[in-house]
Amino acid sequence: MTVWDDLVGQERVSGQLAGAARDADALVTAAQSGTAGAAGASDGTASEGSRMTHAWLFTGPPGSGRATAARAFAAALQCVSPDRALGGAPGCGFCDGCHTTLVGTHADVEIIRTDLLSIGVKETRELVRRAQLSPAVGRWQVIVLEDADRLTEGAGNVLLKAVEEPAPRTVWLLCAPSLEDVLPTIRSRCRHLTLRTPPVDAVADVLVRRDGIEPEAAAAAARATQGHIGRARRLATDPRARERRAAVLKLPLRVADVGGCLRAAQELIDAAAEDAKEMSEELDVKETEELKAALGAAQGGRMPRGTAGVMKELEDRQKRRRTRTQRDSLDRALTELTGFYRDVLALQLGTRLALANTDRQDALERLAGEGTAEATLRRIEAISACRDALDRNVAPLLAVEAMTMTLRAG
Repeated sequence: MTVWDDLVGQERVSGQLAGAARDADALVTAAQSGTAGAAGASDGTASEGSRMTHAWLFTGPPGSGRATAARAFAAALQCVSPDRALGGAPGCGFCDGCHTTLVGTHADVEIIRTDLLSIGVKETRELVRRAQLSPAVGRWQVIVLEDADRLTEGAGNVLLKAVEEPAPRTVWLLCAPSLEDVLPTIRSRCRHLTLRTPPVDAVADVLVRRDGIEPEAAAAAARATQGHIGRARRLATDPRARERRAAVLKLPLRVADVGGCLRAAQELIDAAAEDAKEMSEELDVKETEELKAALGAAQGGRMPRGTAGVMKELEDRQKRRRTRTQRDSLDRALTELTGFYRDVLALQLGTRLALANTDRQDALERLAGEGTAEATLRRIEAISACRDALDRNVAPLLAVEAMTMTLRAG
């Protein structure tokens, strides 16, 4: 068991990161012993030819494991296993450095993910300040930014300075879907690693091995999500997720007329809103109660003077989080639809491509027989256009209604 075990289907990337972690370990060891050997300089800065560098950019499609790769690398950088001195590779998975990094409690590893639509200048400045500190207990100061694509332009410019002039023994690990999602000035200063969509069999295997899911259910979830690890786990473990998926995949058969299109669009939006409400409600209540207690709320809930602004700030943040959660839920539904029409296209073209939605075989064959491959491609393009419109903050209902009308017309 090592830190790389959960990096599914990414053997090439694992090998590159393991090599970099080995160089990083040698570099810190040389710095601590006061020698400056080939591995690097005595201040902990990588030398030319080292596989280690101060800034990394992980890209890959959703579900490929970008954040998992960054966390595994962070753990390997903090590894303190005695086996390293005997030639073992960093990243044992068991030592204090590995364990605390993977569970998110290491003092020198900051993991940033956002449940909002963007990361602003204020939050980024705090990250940059943190990055200037020397490691407190670990071998490196590591900043993992899981949603680098959500940096505003101003926040990206703030980050650029830190990436251009890194502090010794500070490492930035940025994650984004693609290179285009990150400012050119930032990505040009990072070492880039591209992850691929994991094979379906590999995802099924990890669901069985790590999550204890029955092999048949794991295989069905992995196949339905086409290798998206997070969605596969959710589909295999959450009955509500399976119910929502089943409802979404009925939509292609319900857009025969204008009324059906409009109803389907509204139901899709309502389902996303309900999903967001379920996911946010409990957390919102907990956060509100904790903040009230911290501010010294009197019995009965009466708040001290001067705290209204703080409470309003929390409410605004929770509202933005619900918006993000609703958009994410809607995007998952659109991804399911894309996979459905991909299967229809595969049947129409007579390819040997494995179908993702074998549980909807009758519906797939019906639509494949009723239409043409050209019409199916137009439907897939309509779904993609809807996702683009949502990214541009078009009103969700308008975007989905336009999509369903195109699905009807083909």
